Amino acid sequence: MHREIRIRTAKTADQLPDELHPLLRQVYLNRGVGTAQELDLSLAGLLSYHSLKGMDAAIKLLVTAITKQQHILIVGDFDADGATSTALAISALGSMGAERVSYLVPDRFRFGYGLTPEIVAVALEQQPDLIITVDNGISSVAGVAAAQAAGVKVLVTDHHLPGRELPSADAIVNPNQAGCGFPSKKLAGVGVIFYVMAALRAELRALKQLPDPNWSMAELLDLVALGTVADVVPLDHNNRILVEQGLQRIRAGRSRPGIRAMIAVARREASRLSASDLGFAVGPRLNAAGRLQDMSMGIECLLASDDTQAGRLAQELDAINQERRDIQEQMQSEAVAMIDDLLKDENELPIGLCVFEAAWHEGVVGLVASKLKERHHRPCIAFAVAGDERMLKGSARSIPGLHIRDVLDRVAGLNPGLIDKFGGHAMAAGLSLPKERLDEFKAAFLAVLEESLDTESLSAAIESDGVINAEWLNTDLANLLDQGGPWGQSFPEPVFHGEFEVVDERVLKDKHLKLRLHASGIRQPIDGIAFNALEANQPHVSLTGRVELVYRLNVNEYMGRRSAQLMIEQIRPA
Repeated sequence: MHREIRIRTAKTADQLPDELHPLLRQVYLNRGVGTAQELDLSLAGLLSYHSLKGMDAAIKLLVTAITKQQHILIVGDFDADGATSTALAISALGSMGAERVSYLVPDRFRFGYGLTPEIVAVALEQQPDLIITVDNGISSVAGVAAAQAAGVKVLVTDHHLPGRELPSADAIVNPNQAGCGFPSKKLAGVGVIFYVMAALRAELRALKQLPDPNWSMAELLDLVALGTVADVVPLDHNNRILVEQGLQRIRAGRSRPGIRAMIAVARREASRLSASDLGFAVGPRLNAAGRLQDMSMGIECLLASDDTQAGRLAQELDAINQERRDIQEQMQSEAVAMIDDLLKDENELPIGLCVFEAAWHEGVVGLVASKLKERHHRPCIAFAVAGDERMLKGSARSIPGLHIRDVLDRVAGLNPGLIDKFGGHAMAAGLSLPKERLDEFKAAFLAVLEESLDTESLSAAIESDGVINAEWLNTDLANLLDQGGPWGQSFPEPVFHGEFEVVDERVLKDKHLKLRLHASGIRQPIDGIAFNALEANQPHVSLTGRVELVYRLNVNEYMGRRSAQLMIEQIRPA
């Protein structure tokens, strides 16, 4: 499907430094960045923890727990954000004098997400004095009540959107709770617990109770960067600082053994690691453990104290990730076939997609929903049978302009009892419902989408930063663009378009296109590659003549030689 090209335009006034390259200047303005202050990614620019609602109560709980050496139990989540949040909390508390810290991650297949009463029952076997939730808890009304009824205090740290009722926790730190004045609402779960631990460090230092006054929160920034990028939260200025500072530590060789090991098995170069490497190479390997098995393996890798242990665990995570990819490929082909069959019977796709296959793996449905959303530019929910054979678990992915959690909230409000549980963000959410009510849910989902989406939102488009002057297509500019990030969600990597002459074409591994391209104004042809450009079982017509490309400019390194390369996102005849 060829998508319309929409050219980005400046969203802010230009107060950027004069010395900026004109193309990079335009890229920043197109993303709403117009001042030198917004380009400053030093730690001095981080927002203060003081404006986070609930922080004073949280610190009081934690200081008491450390002073009395109470048993602190971290209850995490089974994705990369949850794993990095858990590892950060354990590392930070240990460095600040807590001697009895353990963790528990719910088995997604038995317990599902969050601090449920069932997982509280498991937690109580460890006899904790304080439970800290990381990357979950804001919707755990019943679970928090169960813990408190057993005499256990609860500190909720989360970033998900609250429901209609807040849990009665002893303290809640969540920038998205009502009345919280923290300017950035985009923190990942790992960002929230980082701020809580930073506030705790400041308090213990003021009380002269910090075991090592020289210990710095900066040691945890590699975890913050990984969790923030992997959870695909918007990279506002504050998150860009956190990610950039974490990347700097990794590039300087100061990251923890587990992250170094995962970078190595992903065959990335740590000294030149980018945010996209965290998102597409490291994050999936960490996530794979939670999708197919137990996230404890991922957490143990992040907590590993030596390279040998970290290397062994990273290899195991890599093997699980390969298994995940095989499962995902099979599920995706089945889902694509379902939609293709639907198109045979209908003139056009429905406004939203719901797919279900009884044999699908519930840990992978979110990836299938994401791929279908990208392929068809429709909000999509993929369902699998839950551990309880009577229930389905769904994972939803949305398109720009549609808040998917609000859609589910609307469906639930109009159809009481239809959805068992739901939660999430604007672009991704999860839900569960009785198996026999799937058709009823599909109808209700489509009805809410009809009132929430306009036809313009359904027209897929690629946003381009414009046409690059041909003489700029070189490694110098590619390096500038790479260093201008970190790029990510809501702060996307620069994309350009333009016309080129195809000089030569090769097909790699039956699915990738390698091109040699010429543009007027450059002496030598430039390489371009379009990954997964060819679909299985579809004939390929060789490209000749002039083509219009949508692409990203990056640096290709091969046998020690660095050259500019176009990463092609769309090709069509000019």
